[in-house]
Amino acid sequence: MKLAVTGTPGTGKTSATEHLEDEYDVIHLNERIKDDESLWIEQDEARGGSLVADLDALAAELGDWSGILESHLAHYFDADDVVVLRCTPEQIETRLLERGESEATARENAESEALDVVLTEAVEEHGEDHVYEIDTSELTPEEVAAEIERVVAGDREPSAGEVDFMEYL
Repeated sequence: MKLAVTGTPGTGKTSATEHLEDEYDVIHLNERIKDDESLWIEQDEARGGSLVADLDALAAELGDWSGILESHLAHYFDADDVVVLRCTPEQIETRLLERGESEATARENAESEALDVVLTEAVEEHGEDHVYEIDTSELTPEEVAAEIERVVAGDREPSAGEVDFMEYL
């Protein structure tokens, strides 16, 4: 099984997938990027020094991976299915500010969520029949993990395009 769990920063990817680590091999891609300078090409000072990933190097590093790949970049890699975690833009903005992100970064990510940027990219890469949206706005990380497990078990239908946060804009 190759399941990508992706979403705008602040949607709860890491928190949810941590609850799956006893059951599945979970690859936290952002941690690998931080730990290995060969997996990123530059630091984006305009975005608080965030690392710009080298997608080709990451693909080579992952090789023929299996399990759950977690990152806002996970949908760029080969996967059987993709779970896109969604959350209200207001919550994303609040969460990112609480993490110490700049107001500009928090606002940019909130707007990206409202515009369905990650969802659109996931559908373009994998097709609607392989993309599952989960609105995490009112769910605990444990509940999100349970919804991800439903995708793995085949107990959930693909659902790209069901979540709409356009009113934020």
